[in-house]
Amino acid sequence: MADQDTSTRGGAPSKQRASDTGSIGDVIATVKEYARQETLGPLKGAGRWLALGAAAAIMLGVGTSLLVLALLRMVQHEFAPTFAGRWMSLLPYLIALVASLVVIGLAVSRIGKSSLNKQQR
Repeated sequence: MADQDTSTRGGAPSKQRASDTGSIGDVIATVKEYARQETLGPLKGAGRWLALGAAAAIMLGVGTSLLVLALLRMVQHEFAPTFAGRWMSLLPYLIALVASLVVIGLAVSRIGKSSLNKQQR
């Protein structure tokens, strides 16, 4: 009877250890897959989001610079006799500076913190 108990005790843990090893391997594989899904997926989305944002910022910056330059040249050309003095010749540059500061102020006021995910949390 004592021999049966030891064989039963000896046999059961080896089967349990084998099934534990299999389930531990499954758990590790599941955790690895979950980590890839939760890190690489959002990072790829963030990369696209940052690339599009950088391209848009560059294009808006160039466009705004060209518009401010056009404003400066228009003021210099259309109102040339008005700005004929020594210090008055700086006034078109100050007008362009104020216009660019207004555009920068509008842009900064519109900055909003939004999520990288499309889902609302």
